[in-house]
Amino acid sequence: MSIFEKRSEEKELMDDLDCSGEELEQTLRELKTINRWLGGNHVTTDGLAKVMSRHPQASYRIADIGCGGGDMIGIMNRWAKSRNLTVDFLGIDANRNIIELAKVRLSEVTNVRWRVQNVFDPTFSQEKVDLVTCTLFTHHFTDHELVDLIRAFRSKASLGIVINDLHRHWFAFHSIRILTGIFSKSPMVRNDASLSVLRSFKKADWERILKAAGIESFEIRWFWAFRWQVLISF
Repeated sequence: MSIFEKRSEEKELMDDLDCSGEELEQTLRELKTINRWLGGNHVTTDGLAKVMSRHPQASYRIADIGCGGGDMIGIMNRWAKSRNLTVDFLGIDANRNIIELAKVRLSEVTNVRWRVQNVFDPTFSQEKVDLVTCTLFTHHFTDHELVDLIRAFRSKASLGIVINDLHRHWFAFHSIRILTGIFSKSPMVRNDASLSVLRSFKKADWERILKAAGIESFEIRWFWAFRWQVLISF
């Protein structure tokens, strides 16, 4: 059977919640560059624009789940300001070391709060927000875990959910493996980048997971370079 037929459940180095230090910082720097080169950030802001156009209001609260070093919050914040939108952010990640880095990297952003929290913690859904976003986060979980995760997102958000993650495809796998093999200085990136593709999704995977989570209405759209935008608007 082809390695692209089913989602891999092999763990990534990034899944270690205790990872820290220079290797983590180098990894976050390289991931920021990769996302900028491959245009993946637009997938999230495009999704936000769609949900907000359906639910116009004076201000929005956005929880970015698996926020990492805060890159996407910075991008969403600049995007919101360019459109004169008032947005407050909540950055959530289970790795305390990453949250501490995010606080430093986005120290000039005053409309964001940071929280060390596991998404499977029963308290996760207690603080409500308007929108939940996550970028390159959902592929870290099994199908069974994702069903619970989507349900938790649905409980937390009042307007919608924007998911930005990878398309499991042979070209994406081999391309990122070659690129990171040549240019990356981070062992974590060289190991995790192509593995992330194997852990990611085909459209049928998303359809199956969302229906199992009880989500009847959703949109799945493909973006270059090999990204899925999963949009759930309430």
